[in-house]
Amino acid sequence: MTLKQTVSLNLNFVHSGAAEPAAFVERGEGPTLLMLHGFMGSAACWLPLIDQLQSQIHCVALDLMGFGDSAKPRMQYDIAKEVEFVRRFVEARNLGQCYLLGHSFGGWVAAAYALAYPEQVAGLILAAPAGIRDDSFCGRYDHLRPILWDTPVVDWVLRGITPLATLAGQQETLKQIVWMRRELMAQPAARSFLMDRLRPEDAIDTVEKHIHQLQTPTLVITGDRDETIPLWHSQTYAQAIPHAKLVILPNADHALPQNYAPQLAEQILPFLMSSKP
Repeated sequence: MTLKQTVSLNLNFVHSGAAEPAAFVERGEGPTLLMLHGFMGSAACWLPLIDQLQSQIHCVALDLMGFGDSAKPRMQYDIAKEVEFVRRFVEARNLGQCYLLGHSFGGWVAAAYALAYPEQVAGLILAAPAGIRDDSFCGRYDHLRPILWDTPVVDWVLRGITPLATLAGQQETLKQIVWMRRELMAQPAARSFLMDRLRPEDAIDTVEKHIHQLQTPTLVITGDRDETIPLWHSQTYAQAIPHAKLVILPNADHALPQNYAPQLAEQILPFLMSSKP
């Protein structure tokens, strides 16, 4: 299956009663591994890893709600709604008890899902997972506030300053800002999370106080050059979840699924084989 052959499935939700589309990529046979992408990502992020695993693993990569080709309802997004979205998808596809792999934001959703439905998760793999309260994150994205405004005035201003940016040698910076705005406006979940979590007191659904309850076999993987999710976040998961294993990949940054698929597969395959239900 190529990316252009991404499947769409309608899901019914308790919170709205509506049928919403969920887009996903599915390949391979064997134990089912449900893959949840990171912030501003999509199922396509997992394609390099799927290539590594599909000969032995049934890989299902899902576009989370508000991302990729899945539903993008206009609402305030939170982790509970993403967990509900994943649950409805699992039920609709009859995946049953499966393994769960989440990267970054997807790791946060995966951990919350395992807490909500522990009997449905055969094993949990967290790759550079978010979801640990870190007040230093608040303020990190303050500079993005203007490009989050839902008004055409921002686009007019960006177009208007293009000549000035070119004269100042900042055209690449401006291109990055324009790209970031386009992506954020196209992904309401990403925009919602940034807009609604600009203060420390907004971090009400992080999981560090609850993950000690997990009894699910867990593997935590991170890179030693990750500048997005600090190492201590992964260490918190590994230390709090009983019997969890932490693997630190040398010379690896945050883009684990895209750039370090062979190294991930080297860790994931033995974990899946050793923790079969």
